[in-house]
Amino acid sequence: MGIASIRNLDYVVLLCEDLVRARQFYLDMMKFRIERETPTWVSFHVGSGLLCLRPRTPQGVFRDGPGAPGSASVQIAFRVSPSEIDECHAELIAKGVEMMGPPRDIPAWQHRALFFRDPEGNVIEIYAEV
Repeated sequence: MGIASIRNLDYVVLLCEDLVRARQFYLDMMKFRIERETPTWVSFHVGSGLLCLRPRTPQGVFRDGPGAPGSASVQIAFRVSPSEIDECHAELIAKGVEMMGPPRDIPAWQHRALFFRDPEGNVIEIYAEV
């Protein structure tokens, strides 16, 4: 079946200008558990998948090129139960995370969500299906 046999997204890799700072954010603020770590790679367990971090590199296999200053590279969404949205919001505020506004209802998607940025400028969404 080839490509049609793909059933899961196993991991996502975020390219980082500051791997140490990004690592601390996902460890301390998001409370994700480290699965594997080397000087140039960190992977965290998130549910059944992995969120991985690696430095952006201009050379080597991937030749990532520079990031665009001030712009997000990705938006990542993490699902919680409806009762946990306000708890997550309060916890992140208490830790000093700058939010992109209060939790909001998104009727078109039947979601309640909150948004903020990680240290690399990526948009992080925590949402619940309502």
